[in-house]
Amino acid sequence: MQTITHTAADHTDNPSITNVASMNSLIVELEHYRRQSEWLSMVNELHVRLAAAVDMPAMLEAFSVWLMPLVNHDLLAYNNAERSRRHLLCSCHGPERRQAMAVAKEAFNSGPKSTHPCCWVKDDYYIQSWQLDQFSGSGILLVIRKEKKIGEYENQLLAKGLQILCEPLQRALEYEDLYEQASRDALTGLMNRRVFDERINSILAQTVRHGHPVTLACMDLDKFKQINDTYGHGVGDLVLQNVASCMERIVRSCDILARMGGDEFMLIMPDTTINAAEILANRLCQTINQLDLPGAGRGILGISIGLVEWHPGLDKKQWIHKTDEALYKAKAAGRSRVCTL
Repeated sequence: MQTITHTAADHTDNPSITNVASMNSLIVELEHYRRQSEWLSMVNELHVRLAAAVDMPAMLEAFSVWLMPLVNHDLLAYNNAERSRRHLLCSCHGPERRQAMAVAKEAFNSGPKSTHPCCWVKDDYYIQSWQLDQFSGSGILLVIRKEKKIGEYENQLLAKGLQILCEPLQRALEYEDLYEQASRDALTGLMNRRVFDERINSILAQTVRHGHPVTLACMDLDKFKQINDTYGHGVGDLVLQNVASCMERIVRSCDILARMGGDEFMLIMPDTTINAAEILANRLCQTINQLDLPGAGRGILGISIGLVEWHPGLDKKQWIHKTDEALYKAKAAGRSRVCTL
């Protein structure tokens, strides 16, 4: 009997086997390049979307839209406690939207505190969180979806996407910080004249469209010049800061309160009739009159307020002018009082 022994050289010398091995290797390599090309195309798309967004909401929306075909999700949310920034983007509607947003808020307030990515379940929602620590004070990002955990491959895609998002996110935070500084009065922290001019236009447009009541108040401090002259500008600045804090405590969060310059303030009260506005204005008068001023005591400072409710046919310029007339009518009537027109 003859024994036949096959050596490695026999397989190597076999052209068909060599060709098959080479073909398989080529297919694997081509598949690798195909996947790499697809990912580079997706990365380029994300860069394009993020480049078109300036502020935080637009940037997070761009990231969510890009992410959706890759990792389906019900809600994407960002929270930065250090900068008091919170943005939630939800693709659901109705009760599901309210539930998803409630889950996100609870996750930010009482979820696991970890510097590493972590996942947990709340009310059938799977919550995946990332501490964005690529730069100082960068916050937390959540991706939430119902009834399906985010898988390992999806997590890898998310991690790669977040690496791209972080730098534009920092730019958006810096932009918001600059905008916040530019929109606030440096002394009192109230909105400034520029923001007031922007907001009154949009509120007036909504009022014309929907017919909701809106009342404008023009306010001017009484005896402020006397306080400034007697006690100095340092005390005058403290008085303005105290008045601003007092006003902020009394007005609603939806109201637009702005310092226009000096001791003049404007207040836009959406969804407010002149009768309701008059109640609030009288409360402002009483409270400011009783302020305990540093170095001056109580009962010295006052505030005069003019009120005008918008009505059809009244444009912005006329509305402001009429409110200014009401203010000076209040001053002429004895100061520290409210006048309506």
